[in-house]
Amino acid sequence: MTTKTLSTEHTIQTLERISGRKLTIGSLLWAIREADEISQVNFAKTLGVSRQYLCDAEHDRKSISAKMAANFAKILGYSESQFVRLALQNELDRYNLRFQVEIHKDTRRAA
Repeated sequence: MTTKTLSTEHTIQTLERISGRKLTIGSLLWAIREADEISQVNFAKTLGVSRQYLCDAEHDRKSISAKMAANFAKILGYSESQFVRLALQNELDRYNLRFQVEIHKDTRRAA
């Protein structure tokens, strides 16, 4: 099963059902890797991180910065905004800050 063709909301629901937990950047990486049947070693190589880092990230033991999340999205061909949103939400959740990160379309024009 590939997750690249699903709508954002459907993808989130599907991945939460597959992982059995709230969608985090770590659980998203795990679900993508599992859905695409990629070993942890090969997925870590693709992302340019160690297998141990990936393992810790998948289990939410390591934080993933917004910048790194955007880079992972580019490498994997997914929405940068969703990866960054999850990375920022994880940071807020880690410190028990009760804010919800939402994505809004940027309507500003490039100069």
